[in-house]
Amino acid sequence: MTLFPVRTATMTEPLVINKEQVAHRADYGVHEQAMQAYIRAGQSRALALPNRGQLRFLDNGDLHPDISSAVQKYGFYVLKNLVCSDELNDIEVDVFNILERLPTSKGSPVDKQGRSALGVDCEGVSLFWSRPLGDPFGGTDRAAGRHPVKMLEPEPVADSPEQTVYLILGVLQFSDALLRLYAHPDLLRLAACLNGEDFVPFNEAMFIKQPGLGASVAWHQDGVTHWDSKHWDSSIHGYTFQAQLYGCTAANAVWSVPGSHRLGKVDISSWAADNGSERLPDAVPYICDPGDVVIHNRQL
Repeated sequence: MTLFPVRTATMTEPLVINKEQVAHRADYGVHEQAMQAYIRAGQSRALALPNRGQLRFLDNGDLHPDISSAVQKYGFYVLKNLVCSDELNDIEVDVFNILERLPTSKGSPVDKQGRSALGVDCEGVSLFWSRPLGDPFGGTDRAAGRHPVKMLEPEPVADSPEQTVYLILGVLQFSDALLRLYAHPDLLRLAACLNGEDFVPFNEAMFIKQPGLGASVAWHQDGVTHWDSKHWDSSIHGYTFQAQLYGCTAANAVWSVPGSHRLGKVDISSWAADNGSERLPDAVPYICDPGDVVIHNRQL
């Protein structure tokens, strides 16, 4: 299962936040001490795992067994420095253009310069909004009800906007640089190693984690279609590749429970109830630098 925590660290070039603006971090109130201890412990567990390094292939084209075995055991692998600095620069330019073109508020047809806003003419839903530091999916039936537990929602600072965009689907239509990343030859080669040559890319999304504003994505397993398949195995729901423009810390990273992809459909509500909170004790964050890409099993 996967968690996108709400707390964020200041980025090199902070997304959406004006450069003059001071970035506020989330305040968990009475839970602050417990959250800080949880984040520190999770980071220590994550960095102790043997599942990060350069993307490597064998001479015959197969994925290096050190990577494939780690993916099978833990369900994820942090590929270091896969996206080069020139590519990151191109992506950053497009990302800032996307963010400049967002609607001024939810439902607005224009951006802050009065132009037709990004996504307003799309037939499908592209922009997902949330109150700052909120958890819009947790405890609801959205996304096939796969987020059964509501996460802790800290109070944002008083001058925060009422709603912010935290997720953009179909983002390739808005960025040539992201389209090129989607077709990165090493990533396509990796996908063929994991899924077989006859694989189908089927989704793309960009999460926006603004310091002090970014929404939470509650514990969930991505897969929803094949849990009862007679051909079920631990990778039947496929993989996601999570590319990092600015990197992430334990405070704003995706978290997962290593090895949970091998357990089948997990009763997340019971896990949280048995633990007494959503701070699942075995979870780890995907700590990354700019240009890192995470292989993530969609059953985690």
